Amino acid sequence: MSSKFVRPAAEGADPFGTARLRRGVLDAWATSPARFREDANAEEDLALGGYRDRLVVELAQNAADAAARAGLPGRLRLTLRDGVLVAANTGAPLDAAGVESLSTLRASAKRDTRDTSSVGRFGVGFAAVLSVTDEPAVVGRHGGVRWSLAEARALAAETARHSPGLGDEVRRRDGHVPLLRLPYAAEGTAPAPYDTAVILPLRDAAAADLAERLLRAVDDALLLALPGIEELVVEINGESARTLTRRTDGAFTVVDDSAHGVTHWRTTAAHGPLTPGLLADRPVEERLRPHWSVTWAVP
Repeated sequence: MSSKFVRPAAEGADPFGTARLRRGVLDAWATSPARFREDANAEEDLALGGYRDRLVVELAQNAADAAARAGLPGRLRLTLRDGVLVAANTGAPLDAAGVESLSTLRASAKRDTRDTSSVGRFGVGFAAVLSVTDEPAVVGRHGGVRWSLAEARALAAETARHSPGLGDEVRRRDGHVPLLRLPYAAEGTAPAPYDTAVILPLRDAAAADLAERLLRAVDDALLLALPGIEELVVEINGESARTLTRRTDGAFTVVDDSAHGVTHWRTTAAHGPLTPGLLADRPVEERLRPHWSVTWAVP
């Protein structure tokens, strides 16, 4: 874990109720090992499947949502240095509902059915961080939360001592457990002037390569798709920081990229309600937000 920004919380300090969340999950696994299998499958599908190459997009979506909730222009800084990726953003700080959302894989804090500005997919996209790390953490002004594969394995093993069925499930997965289901309280601070930081100590060289590739692929499209973010800074291994800003100039959306210059874009967007029948077989979290949106952009 990157001690520069995050560390385990002091004993007894747990503002977001992570001990309660862990206890509930472990009790459910012990009672129904099939629940462990479902959680493990869900996390694996999200981390290694459709979300693997969406790491930067998901971090940016979370930043845009935080800015929208705070009613402020969004600023995001992505820094890759010394084997750690840090995504620092302005906006609404981490709270208990957000921690529970990040740790459930299913539910989300993004429940306002009237809010069409929230672009993240119910919090499940945070699982993309597992494509590069086994020890993610999120810290903000009022506390933080962290996860650890090693500690999750130890908790699952201890619980399995009293649940043979759970022990069988853990052994089938060679010790891998759905670590996001088992959060811990953390202490730390986001780098000024940001409100929240996602801290990802990278697992290995392959994870570092993936993170660098995704950061270098950042372009205007990210700011065009996420109008809540007005400034994006990318810094890779001590290189000069690259800054992208977004503004409106009459009929144009203007993106100023310190590395590639200024581009004027003609954009148009549309959104509307989805027919309830289209969501009839979808999870309840999706049915609660029956909206669609699309943006077109031409330079």
